[in-house]
Amino acid sequence: MLKKFQNLGPGVIVTAAFIGPGTITACTLAGAQFGYALLWALVFATLATIILQEMSARVGIVTQQGLGAVIHQSLQGSVWKWPLFALIIVAICIGNAAYEAGNLVGAALGIEAITTPGKWVFRGSIIALTALGAVILILGTYKQIERILIALVSVMALAFVVTFFLVDPDLTALFKGMLTPQLPEGSLLTVIALIGTTVVPYNLFLHASAAKAHWSDPDDIPQARADTAISIGLGGLIAILVTSTAAASIFTLGLSVNNAVDMAKVFEPLFGSLSKYLLGIGLFAAGLSSVITAPLATSYVVTELLQLDTEVDARPFRFISVTIIVIGAVLSMANIKPIEIILLAQFANGLLLPIIAGFLLYVMNNTRMLGKYSNTLVSNILGFSVLILTAMLGIRLIAKSLGWL
Repeated sequence: MLKKFQNLGPGVIVTAAFIGPGTITACTLAGAQFGYALLWALVFATLATIILQEMSARVGIVTQQGLGAVIHQSLQGSVWKWPLFALIIVAICIGNAAYEAGNLVGAALGIEAITTPGKWVFRGSIIALTALGAVILILGTYKQIERILIALVSVMALAFVVTFFLVDPDLTALFKGMLTPQLPEGSLLTVIALIGTTVVPYNLFLHASAAKAHWSDPDDIPQARADTAISIGLGGLIAILVTSTAAASIFTLGLSVNNAVDMAKVFEPLFGSLSKYLLGIGLFAAGLSSVITAPLATSYVVTELLQLDTEVDARPFRFISVTIIVIGAVLSMANIKPIEIILLAQFANGLLLPIIAGFLLYVMNNTRMLGKYSNTLVSNILGFSVLILTAMLGIRLIAKSLGWL
């Protein structure tokens, strides 16, 4: 068991990517508004993520290529090659630039929660976080970035675990919420948000590339599976803890909250300053970890599809990473909220997720490419079940972004 924890790496990077400020806020609002009732959605989302990410890691290890490179190879001579490339690149770049702004804002709000809120504290935090993220991405090797993200996820997990126990949740209601699917009135969009912030398309690219960099032999696939299950399971646990913490405090006491920072403020008179600091630290770690992973994922996608140098210390790779983080910083400090960009990102990612999931399943059944490591019948049943859900989720997100819902 100890050896499994020592081999953690690519899965933790994926966890760092999806447990960002958006997920923390969505989980806070879910718990504050519906108590423990929607925990089943997080259990489902975590299992769905493990299923798809395990396939992605397997592709990276067996082919020693990222998912973008595999797509490029598989579509040689196809009329759909460049339209699909354009869709993927535009969706990933726009989406991750918009989400990067949210990551920077979330990390800055974590700092504000434990310091003094103010315009200059906020902007100073954004600038400092942008510089820190850029330095890590420019100077760090893959292994160094991996270790930094493992440390941030560990800090984040510890902060939310301690906060969870401070609020003394109802464990019976918690397990009932995890095991009993239900849809309280007005909860459908919240369920979609919880699943949509967990199962995201760019993580499929990120995981394949990270697995390729971490492992080089198909015999390492069992280690990769353990890494995926443990790391993403930890991410799901963090999301469940955040939701349960809000359910045990804000929902139970009938208080109102608009975001995770309000949650930190509510906790101060209830549980003392310790909860406020723990939530602030957790939100900061969640934001900073995602500040690093969003540009990292974008660079992997673009360099692989365009067949550029995919090493993290290569000039094209670093240029793309820094460009994404700088655009995110500009958007985060703009006087207007980038609502239209975020809606466009929702539209693009809602369309992209089922396409990438479908292509991943196509690759996983290519015995010429994967040989004996291709999907089994059970893997296909699980994978196609997730694909159907992601297609429905994508249609819903597109309809919502177009104002049809």
